[in-house]
Amino acid sequence: MTTHRVQRRAHRRDRVRLAEPFGNHRGMGSNRPVGGVGRRARERDRARDRAPHDAEVQAVPDAPRAPGADAGAPGAADVRRPDRDDVARRPLRRVELDPAATPDPEAWPMTVPAVAQLVREGLPLGAATVLVGENGSGKSTIVEAIAAAFGLNPEGGSRHARHTTRASESPLHESLRLVREAGASRWGWFLRAETMHGLYTYLESLGGPDGHLHRLSHGESFLEVLGGKFRRPGLYLLDEPESALSFSGCVALVGHLHELVATGSQVVVATHSPVVAALPGADVLELGPDGWTRTRWADLALVQHHRAFLDAPMRYLRHVLTD
Repeated sequence: MTTHRVQRRAHRRDRVRLAEPFGNHRGMGSNRPVGGVGRRARERDRARDRAPHDAEVQAVPDAPRAPGADAGAPGAADVRRPDRDDVARRPLRRVELDPAATPDPEAWPMTVPAVAQLVREGLPLGAATVLVGENGSGKSTIVEAIAAAFGLNPEGGSRHARHTTRASESPLHESLRLVREAGASRWGWFLRAETMHGLYTYLESLGGPDGHLHRLSHGESFLEVLGGKFRRPGLYLLDEPESALSFSGCVALVGHLHELVATGSQVVVATHSPVVAALPGADVLELGPDGWTRTRWADLALVQHHRAFLDAPMRYLRHVLTD
């Protein structure tokens, strides 16, 4: 059996494991989510990344390649467990207003309190940041702007993705300056839930290993993307990823994001899910009518409302149900 066939089978096996967050077929006794967590999974990822795998990168002939990397897999030779210095070099230290920019304070999105606070105060970023808030609070606007300012496709994917449908993102990224960490990875990926269908169509048009995503369920395709794209150290931004995922899928997502952070990546997530918001060690920002406030997961209104609803559903449903 050739090396390529062995790697391809290992790749398929790993994707199945990511999609099965609890236990396995030989015994469902374990409640520990799988999906890239642990030493053996990291070793599999290193081996898998030595083979061409990313159709986005394969379609860009002049994409940068690390010394010794296989053709079509730029940077694959760098996939490894980072040392202490690598972990300290996260891609971004801070997001702030570009001194040369003069955004109109009376025009959207500057009228959104959280966006106005970002422009006024800047936003320091740690290893993991979670944005939580009601619809219209500015979560997605901020995440999209960071992605675009970093050079990622605002409709999802990496900086190599060339697809576009209808631009719906705000011009906020044009007014931002990213304070980068010297020597940190410049790789990144943006998972934007509302535009994933268009991204899958684009990837399918390129040929390669991602042409099957439309044949999967919504949640399965998300988990497939997580297992296939979210591996190398870099910046990973996710806008409401829970929209495609079951409860167990959300738990698996948290496990995968936690592993990314542990191996030197930086994560920024906008979410309505109390499960995703529970990402261990993340800075939690609650967005509202006065901007954002740093808070604890347990103190989020989102968490408290979910707990109250599960305790007594009619306490909420009586306000919306007709007699």
